[in-house]
Amino acid sequence: MFNSLSDRLTATFKNLRGKGRLTEADVDATVREIRRALLDADVAVPVVREFTGRVRERALGAEVSGALNPSQQIVKIVNEELVEILGGETRRIRLAKSGPTVIMLAGLQGAGKTTLAGKLSKWLKAQGHSPMLVACDLQRPNAVTQLQIVGQRAKVPVFAPHPGATYTELEHPAGDPVEVARAGVEEARQKLHDVVIVDTAGRLGVDADMMEQARQIRRAIVPNEVLFVIDSMIGQDAVNTALAFDEGVNFTGIVLSKLDGDARGGAALSVASVTGKPVMFASTGEGLDDFELFHPDRMASRILDMGDVLTLIEQAEKSWDKDEAARMAKKFADQEDFTLDDFLAQMQQIRNMGSMKKMLMMMPGAQNIRQQLEQFDEREIDRVEAIVRSMTPHERVAPKIINGSRRARIARGSGVHVSEVNGLLERFAQAQKMMKKMAQGGMPGMPGMPGMPGAGGGARKNAKSAPKKKAKSGNPAKAAQERKDADARRANAAKALPTGAAFGQQAGDFDPSQLNLPKGFDKFLGK
Repeated sequence: MFNSLSDRLTATFKNLRGKGRLTEADVDATVREIRRALLDADVAVPVVREFTGRVRERALGAEVSGALNPSQQIVKIVNEELVEILGGETRRIRLAKSGPTVIMLAGLQGAGKTTLAGKLSKWLKAQGHSPMLVACDLQRPNAVTQLQIVGQRAKVPVFAPHPGATYTELEHPAGDPVEVARAGVEEARQKLHDVVIVDTAGRLGVDADMMEQARQIRRAIVPNEVLFVIDSMIGQDAVNTALAFDEGVNFTGIVLSKLDGDARGGAALSVASVTGKPVMFASTGEGLDDFELFHPDRMASRILDMGDVLTLIEQAEKSWDKDEAARMAKKFADQEDFTLDDFLAQMQQIRNMGSMKKMLMMMPGAQNIRQQLEQFDEREIDRVEAIVRSMTPHERVAPKIINGSRRARIARGSGVHVSEVNGLLERFAQAQKMMKKMAQGGMPGMPGMPGMPGAGGGARKNAKSAPKKKAKSGNPAKAAQERKDADARRANAAKALPTGAAFGQQAGDFDPSQLNLPKGFDKFLGK
């Protein structure tokens, strides 16, 4: 979503590197490039003016002029201001003190509210809650059916007493959305669900009747949170839409949908700043698991190509199999061989974490290799799994027995070329060697580890590189002559050495009076 903005900002900051001092002209040029980058990303003009004004004011202040590295200080200022316009701190759902927590969803038609209701319910269920969905979108044809399917996939119950509009009943939809919402909250209270998510119909900001219906639903259920779902690809119109919904239903938080799209992402940077309401969640894909809590500081780091390692760690902790990790750790400690079964298990662990592209894009500096990442084929892991599963159990434990005929059989069984099987076995052999060295504590390139110069195993390597001493002759007379010549060389070298101080001053030429020493200090100089 923010690739274009990230590229522009990164290129701007590169021009500041290596400068020990920034002039006012440098600051103005940098702010001008930041302004252009934000406008190209469809950020609202008032937000751009306010943002660049604060950056320029701080950049010309004492915090940059007194910094050891002014360019890094500029990046720090931009990062902090980005965090500020994205909402400042991470905002979580305010849970009700008694009874179920009621969450109402509102937004434009086609913003993705129904799918997001399923994502939010699954996310809340993983947090230990017992959510229930209420189908109040009786306007759009088959909206109720869609919510029921989404709830079934998320394994969350759906309260839908009315089927809603069909293609033959568009003018008179079945049921009253206000009554359905009120009955849904009561149903959740009786069945002890602690969270109720009310999916309402999509409406336009200029549609007075539909906006009044949303206000009536809000008054009927008194929600703890009203989440405004906005399409991240909407562009400059995001601000007007957000202001209209804020006036209509007075939402308490924002949810960004379709954040995985290829639009410029200006909506995300504009809505929170203009409305003063925080961005709480972000939808990052089509799957029900592509949903995450919105962290302004982490999103700012992604935009500035500084990575989002914390989110990456959280995803790993959520999907990583602790038993499998413990088994691998024990095998590593016991210095057992790393087999193809272990290799397959590790590949499956990585696949459980989600898209490889998304994970790699969270690494610092990922924008520099974005083209290579975009060309990465996610199905590569599937091909590797097919190759390994086409091997016999004995071949997985002892891959050295896999000869030409076996490789041809494995290639036919997995539907790949023999060259791909060869490539996998070569990569596995390298991984096996690396695991062996790590288990023995001898990884190359790591200081202080055995096998390195200056450490336990480095003596042999150093001995090879050291110059060899000249061997002594086996002839006694010749050996005696060699010793005599060596003694003569040492005697001549000793005569050539200076007899005074190490700084080239001869002892006989030294005069302490030239040093202007205190009276009586010359007795310490041996004179």
